[in-house]
Amino acid sequence: MAERRKDSKGRVLKENESQRSDGIYCYRWRTSDHKRHYIYAGTLEELREKEKKVQRDVSDGIRVDAQRVTLNDIYELWVVLKKGLKHNTFTNYQYMYNQFARNDIGNIKIVNLKRSDVRRFYNRLIDDKGLKIATIDNIHTVIHQVLDVAVDDGYLRNNVSDNALKELKMSRNLFTENRKALTLEEQRIFLEYLQKTPQYNHWYPVFAFMLGTGLRVGEATGLRWCDIDMENDSISVNHTLVYYSRDKGHCGFAVNTPKTKAGERTVPMIASVKEALMLEKQYQEEAGIHSRALIDGFTDFIFVNRFGDVQHYGTLNKAINRIVRDCNNETLNNTKNIEKAVLLPHFSCHTLRHTFTTRLCESGMNVKVIQEVLGHSDISTTLDIYADVTRDLKKREMQRFEDFIGETRV
Repeated sequence: MAERRKDSKGRVLKENESQRSDGIYCYRWRTSDHKRHYIYAGTLEELREKEKKVQRDVSDGIRVDAQRVTLNDIYELWVVLKKGLKHNTFTNYQYMYNQFARNDIGNIKIVNLKRSDVRRFYNRLIDDKGLKIATIDNIHTVIHQVLDVAVDDGYLRNNVSDNALKELKMSRNLFTENRKALTLEEQRIFLEYLQKTPQYNHWYPVFAFMLGTGLRVGEATGLRWCDIDMENDSISVNHTLVYYSRDKGHCGFAVNTPKTKAGERTVPMIASVKEALMLEKQYQEEAGIHSRALIDGFTDFIFVNRFGDVQHYGTLNKAINRIVRDCNNETLNNTKNIEKAVLLPHFSCHTLRHTFTTRLCESGMNVKVIQEVLGHSDISTTLDIYADVTRDLKKREMQRFEDFIGETRV
């Protein structure tokens, strides 16, 4: 039997272990592709600790080249492999990663990346960059998916970003605020101000339409006259208009299919919505406005600007800001008791969808019907809104009851 190899201190070395003439210890092994690999250490104890890690990695199928791969390298792989996202969504994800992660956490070797690194990165985004939790949520979505690729391809055992965002929110009490709907009184004030104010009267149809249908902004602005069935009082929602960054930094519109299958739906048209559409048609005819936009083969859009181009959600939100400002100024100027004045809150186009949903819930409509009208793919989304609305409704009703009891005691 051959004598076992020993080191300079007379200790027996294991198979594949050796000591060089300069005293450095070496361990070699072959991977399944028959390539030979080496690790080195200054002491035998250190070498054997490294051996344990190598043997564990080999047993778990972790790739040897993971030692040299950074998060950025895996991100580039994710970009190639990722399928099924809408172009504007994918573009936004890439922007988020390149803007905030690439020159930061992206440079860390994948095998050295720890959960604490991810949490520290998110904290830096809040403390140093001043980012909101909703933005960090988007960045986390990308990083988590990239690390899933690293796990699937054998670079990591597990995804170190699991629950990292949740832990951050809990530690700093950061939770996305629920979107507030307009109250019935605020909704009435908003619509009446649009109807009576010449400067803003042309905005009434689009905002009344959104308040009466609950369509997402892209669904409403992408709607064509052929999607409207006046005889059967229905609206076919079968596509959405998106605005995104195209090649070489140019921006433009595109038409996408709905985000989910549930988004493709038929929405019943109530009387106020039908009236809003007729007012829009009348306004365009009187002003000589014609839809001239051609986007991915789609034409004859309903809601267009004075040049005949489709409406941009940013333009709509800016219009709302001006309307709210001037409406509140008028209210304050014409009200003697300012404390009792009802002022419009700052809100966006999406608030109109949430307001529509709230009105449906307040009416007691079946939750399943609400889900189908809104195009929610997950009933839990509808149920969450329904629970919030009914809870607030109960509070208001109980307050009315308390006021009534108080009056009877007088």
